[in-house]
Amino acid sequence: MAAYLQWRRFVFFDKETVREPSGSDGAAAKPFALPPGIAVCDSGRGSLVFGDILRGARPSRGCIWFLPRSLQLSSFQAYKLRVTHVYQLKQHSILVSIGEDEEGINPLVKVWNLEKRDGGNPLCTRIFPAIPGNKPTVVSCLTVHENLNFMAIGFADGSVVLNKGDITRDRHSKTQILHEGSYPVTGLAFRQSDKTTHLFVVTTENIQSYMLSVKDYPRLELDTHGCGLRCSSLSDPSQDLQFIVAGNECVYLYQPDERGPCFAFEGQKLIVHWYRGYLIVVSKDRKTSPKSDFAGSESQNLDKQVLNIYDLCNKFIAYSSVFDDIVDVLAEWGSLYVLTRDGKIHVLQEKDTQTKLEACKFMLFRKNLFEMAINLAKSHHLDSDGLSEIFRQYGDHLYNKGNHDGAIQQYIRTIGKLEPSYVIRKFLDAQRIHNLTAYLQMLHLQSLANADHTTLLLNCYTKLKDSSKLEEFIKTSESEVHFDVETAIKVLRQAGYYSHAVYLAEKHEHHEWYLKIQLEDIKNYQEALHYIGKLPFEQAESNMKRYGKILMHHVPNETTELLKILCTDYRPSGGNEGPGTLEGKKANSEEFIPVFANNSRELKAFLEHMTEEQADSPQGVYDTLLELRLQNWAHEQDEQIKEKLHNEALSLLKSGRFKTVFDKALILCQMHNFKDGVLYLCEQGKLFQQIMHYHMQNEQYKKVIEVCELYGDQEACLWEQALGYFARKEENCKEYIAAVLKHIENKNLMPPLLVVQTLAHNSTATLSVIKDYLVNKLQKQSRQIEQDEQRIQKYREETTRIRLEIEELKASPKIFQKTKCSICTSALELPSVHFLCGHSFHQHCFESYSESDSECPTCMPENRKVMDMIRAQEQKRDLHDQFQHQLKCSNDGFSVVADYFGRGVFNKLTLITDLPSGKAATAIDAGLQRELLIHTKRST
Repeated sequence: MAAYLQWRRFVFFDKETVREPSGSDGAAAKPFALPPGIAVCDSGRGSLVFGDILRGARPSRGCIWFLPRSLQLSSFQAYKLRVTHVYQLKQHSILVSIGEDEEGINPLVKVWNLEKRDGGNPLCTRIFPAIPGNKPTVVSCLTVHENLNFMAIGFADGSVVLNKGDITRDRHSKTQILHEGSYPVTGLAFRQSDKTTHLFVVTTENIQSYMLSVKDYPRLELDTHGCGLRCSSLSDPSQDLQFIVAGNECVYLYQPDERGPCFAFEGQKLIVHWYRGYLIVVSKDRKTSPKSDFAGSESQNLDKQVLNIYDLCNKFIAYSSVFDDIVDVLAEWGSLYVLTRDGKIHVLQEKDTQTKLEACKFMLFRKNLFEMAINLAKSHHLDSDGLSEIFRQYGDHLYNKGNHDGAIQQYIRTIGKLEPSYVIRKFLDAQRIHNLTAYLQMLHLQSLANADHTTLLLNCYTKLKDSSKLEEFIKTSESEVHFDVETAIKVLRQAGYYSHAVYLAEKHEHHEWYLKIQLEDIKNYQEALHYIGKLPFEQAESNMKRYGKILMHHVPNETTELLKILCTDYRPSGGNEGPGTLEGKKANSEEFIPVFANNSRELKAFLEHMTEEQADSPQGVYDTLLELRLQNWAHEQDEQIKEKLHNEALSLLKSGRFKTVFDKALILCQMHNFKDGVLYLCEQGKLFQQIMHYHMQNEQYKKVIEVCELYGDQEACLWEQALGYFARKEENCKEYIAAVLKHIENKNLMPPLLVVQTLAHNSTATLSVIKDYLVNKLQKQSRQIEQDEQRIQKYREETTRIRLEIEELKASPKIFQKTKCSICTSALELPSVHFLCGHSFHQHCFESYSESDSECPTCMPENRKVMDMIRAQEQKRDLHDQFQHQLKCSNDGFSVVADYFGRGVFNKLTLITDLPSGKAATAIDAGLQRELLIHTKRST
C-alpha cells in the first residue's frame, strides 16, 4: 500500500457524460441513458454491444443491441430466453454470443456474421451447445482468438472447453474439454507470440497456462491464487502481452511460463481492463467491503466504486474518479466508455501528449522529478525536441546544484537538438575540462562536431596530457571518423604532438600535411622521401615539385634516384596506383631541373640518365646538359679530364638534338669559348662566312684558305672576302694572295679590274704578285675574242646561206628528188607526201606517224624545241625581278644583260604558229619562217 500511495496522480483524461444529439429547437441536449437491465456488454467494430436490455413495460429478453456512435440503438432477437455472454472480435465482423433458448441449463453458442444479413438480421453461421456432454453447468466466461481458429469457454464447475478450427463452421472445428477442476473459471485469454499460442486459465484459486501450438497441450501452473470474474485481462505488446490478474491485495502479471512483477493495489477489484498501455481497475470505494469469492452479491451493487487508470511503466495514476455502480468499462472510438447501472454513459477522452506534459511538467519540474518527466515523455512518444528540452532543464538543475558530472550526462542527451555552444560555455573553466571533454567526445561520435569543436577537444586532451585518450580518439577506423581530420592535424601540430599528427595525415592520406610536418617539424627527410615514393603518380609529381629543393639539399643522392624513376618508369612502391596499372608513368624531366639548384653534380647525373633512357627527352634537358658540360670543360684544369669533357660536349652537339635551337647552342659555345663547337655548329648551319671570320679573327691564314676550298663552291664570295682580308694585311701574305688569285682565275669569280683595286690597298702586294694573274687573264681573254670572232663569222655565213635558200624557195620551184621514204626507207611510190625541208614519205607512212598534217614528222621534234624556246623567251621577257636579282648577284653584269638581250627581253617578237584560212601566200611565208627557225637551230 505504501508503494501505491507514493505514485503520483495526474488527470490525463477528460470526463464527460454522453448526451443525446441536439434538437432542431436549439435546446440543451439531455444526457443519453440506456434502459435498465443490461446483462452483458462488449465493444468493437464501431459499436457498443449489449445483451438482454429491458425496454418499456414489456421485457425484451434474448436480444442483442448495438449502439453506434450516432447513438441510434438497434437490435435483433438472438435467443428466446436470455443472453449471458457476448464477445465482439476486434479484427473481424464476427460476434460470438452465449445464451439460452429454453428453460434449464442448456447454454447455446451462436456465431454471427455482422456483415451478412438473413431477413434483416445478422447471419448466424454456426450454433452448437456450449456444454460438450450432458453435465449441466453454468458458463462463466468466454474468449475467442482473433485468427478465428480458437474459442475457449469457461464454466462454473471448473472446466474449460476448447473449440479448435474454424469457429464459424461446424465442419472444420473440433471441440474438446481442455481443463477440469474444482474451482469456477473466472477468466480466459489467448496469447499469440510469433507462431506460439498460449491460453491463460484463471480460477478463484489458481492460474494456469496451456501451450496450444504443441500436441497434447502441455499445462503449467503459474500461481496458487486466482481472482473474481472480470478481474483478469491481457496487456498489449508494451507490457510484453502479460496476463494481468487483479487480487484484492495486489495486481499480478504473468508470462506463459512464469510470474512477472506485481503491484500493491489494495481493495476489492471488480473489473480489470487494459487500454493503450494503461491498466484500468474498478474497485470498491469502501475498504471494509467483504471479499467476494466469485461474482459478488446483490447487496453490494449500490456501493460507490473507484475507477483508477494506472501507468505501470512510469508508475503513476493517470486518472482516478468515483462512479455509482459501474456495469463495465468499454473501449471504442479512441475513448473509454463507463456504463453505470442508472443507464448513463460516461466517456473518458485521453488528452493529447502535449497537453498531458504541460499539465504535469510544472509539478514535476517544481519537485525536480525530471526522471519521471522523462519516462512519461518517452512512454507517450514525445518528439525529440520535447525530450531535449526536458534533458536541458534537468541538466541546468544538476549544474546549478554543482553536480557537473550528472549535468554533463543530461547535456549529452541533448546533442543534435541543443546548440553545443550553450553547454560548452558552461564548462570552459579549467576545473570542468573533464566534463567538457566527455561532451565533446560524444559530439564527435554522433558526427555533429565542426572544426571548432575538434580543435577544442584536442586542446582539452593536450592540456590534460591524456595521451591514451588522444590516441584512442585519433586511431579510430576509417568508418568511425567523426571529426575534421585536417583541423585535428593542425591542432596536434601546433601543440607539438607531431607523431600523432603524422599518423593522422598518413592514415587519411593528407599527403601535404604529412610532408610538411616531416620536413619542417620532425626534419625526417629520408622518411618524407620514402613516403613520396609510395604516392600515386600525380601526387608524387606535385610534391616533388613542391619539396624537391629541400630534399635535394639534405638527401641529394636519394632524391636524384627518385627523380630518375619518376621521369622514366614510375610505379608507387606501395602499389597505390591499383592493380589495373600495368605501364609505368613518367613525368616531364625538364620541369624538375630547378630542383637541382646548387647541385650541379646531381643535375648532370640526372640529365645524363634521362638522355640515355629517353632519347626523346625534352629539349631543355639537352640544353641544360650542354651548358653543364661546357661549364665543367671551361673550369677544368686537368688536361686529361678537360679533353674528356671536350669530347663529351662535342659528342652531345653532334647528337643532332640542337637543330631546332641552333642559335642557343651557338651562343653557349661562344660564351664558353668552345672553338670546336662553334665551328661545328656554323658548319651545320652553313654559316661559312662566320667560320672564315672566326679564323680571320684568330689570324689563322691556312684555315682561311681551307674554308674557301671546302665551301667556296657553295658560297663563291668566300674567295672575294679572303682576297680582301689578305689585301688588308700589312704582313707578307703573297703566298696566300697567290693561292686566292689562282682560284679566282680558275673560277672566273672577279673581274681583273676589281682584283687590282682590291690589292691596291696592300703595300706589300706589288705588281709581281698579280703579274701572272694579269698575264693569264689577258691571254685567256684574247683567246676568247678569237673564238667569238670565228663564231660570228660562222653565224654570218650561215645566215647568208639561209637567206639565199629562202629567196630561192620564194622565186623558183622546189624539186623533190628523194627516192626513198624518210620513215620506212623503202622506194617511194605514189601517192607520196613531200615537204620543203626535203623529206618525202609514203602517204600511208605519213598518215601512220604524223601528228599533224602540216608538219614534217622527221623535223617536228626539232621544230617543237625551237618553238618551246621561243615561247619560253616570250614568257621570261617580263621577269624583271629575276633580271634585277641576277644583275646584282653576278660578277659580270654585262653577260647578264647580253643574255636577256639574246632572249628578246628588250624587243618585241611576233610569232605566227597557226595558218590563217584562205591565205596561201601567208601560209608559204609561215612555212618559210618555220624552216628558217629550224635551220637556225640546227646550225647553232
